[in-house]
Amino acid sequence: MSTYERPVEDEFRGIEQAVWAAPPHRLAEVANGLIDRYANGGDAGVLLIDYRQAFLVPTVRGRPDVPVDNTLPGRAFASQRIVGEPSREDGGRLVHLPLTVQGERLGVLTVGLPDGAPGWLEDFAVVVARALKLADQSTDLFRRIRRRTRLTLAAEIQWELLPAPSCDAAEFHFAGQLEPAYAVWGDNFDWAASEERLTLTVSNGMGSGTDAAVLTHLAISALRNARRSGGDLVEQAALADQTLYARHRGERHVATLLLDFDLATGRVRAVDAGSPMIFRVRDGVPEGVGFDAQMPLGMFGDTLYEVEEFTVRPGDRLVLVSDGVHSALSPEGAPFTRSALAQAMRATRMQAPPEAVRTMIRHFIAFHEDTEPADDAVIVCLDWTGRDGATGGPGGPVSGGA
Repeated sequence: MSTYERPVEDEFRGIEQAVWAAPPHRLAEVANGLIDRYANGGDAGVLLIDYRQAFLVPTVRGRPDVPVDNTLPGRAFASQRIVGEPSREDGGRLVHLPLTVQGERLGVLTVGLPDGAPGWLEDFAVVVARALKLADQSTDLFRRIRRRTRLTLAAEIQWELLPAPSCDAAEFHFAGQLEPAYAVWGDNFDWAASEERLTLTVSNGMGSGTDAAVLTHLAISALRNARRSGGDLVEQAALADQTLYARHRGERHVATLLLDFDLATGRVRAVDAGSPMIFRVRDGVPEGVGFDAQMPLGMFGDTLYEVEEFTVRPGDRLVLVSDGVHSALSPEGAPFTRSALAQAMRATRMQAPPEAVRTMIRHFIAFHEDTEPADDAVIVCLDWTGRDGATGGPGGPVSGGA
């Protein structure tokens, strides 16, 4: 069989079956063996993105980590395109393929081929990515590989709580990131999508360390419980408020911004229960979306939360940040939101949400000029594409620029 030919259907079905039959902890090894057998490929390897989204970490021991920035595997990851290296004298070359499941970027498949990529290799990468996503639930191997340094216990709690950090859907493209990735405390985000709605929250648990992480875990679990029971935003906020108050009697609370998107119309219902902030970038201009401030979850236990509304239109970008971002000060005392955040949002306007978030995190870190940020942080980016013909209504409440 020529390396340029896709295996006949039965053969490729056998390749897929071999991937799915692999024990979770041996999946990468099996994938490498299949490349060698069916494509005469050498130097095959699965590289997983680390928690900070800065390095691609090989699953094969002894190979060096690969920076995402300024490398060909990193370009494949960042652009979500197949990237081939220049051919060697023997005609062979390395090919890098993104491993992605519904917009969640897992890493890169790198394959050394003698004379070009076979036509089925992209399909193979899709199968491997899906298998990796499933296998990750059954083994610690891939989570061990992805951490380039030890996670704190608080960070372990937060990352286990987190849903997929990015997603592509017909109506929206979304990504979020925690910082510092290996030592986050109480900041987190959550989301869930259905046929008609997207619910998105950004939360900031009071305090630091495991106390903050456990507090946020309780709040998000209460929000999910109400949401999965069919509760609307007010009911979700009310249950979380009551749950936290019953446990801490108002001494500890969680600041949360809750958003509910109507996927058909672009109307967004919001409950602002604390410090996270939201900015809308429309026609390249970032503006703060302002709401009436309401009490954080758990402060009183009987708060009557009210819903406000605004609209997103196709082409709009929303950036949500926790107080670790919008309250950050430079070593000279300048607020991050005064100009640096707006500059970061403008600098990322041509990037997809996952890359935009990575870039904004880099701006955030550089803003501190080699000093440690005083608080942990969340940055979430959502691009609204909308459904065909859905243009939304009036713009809704918008306050001063970022």
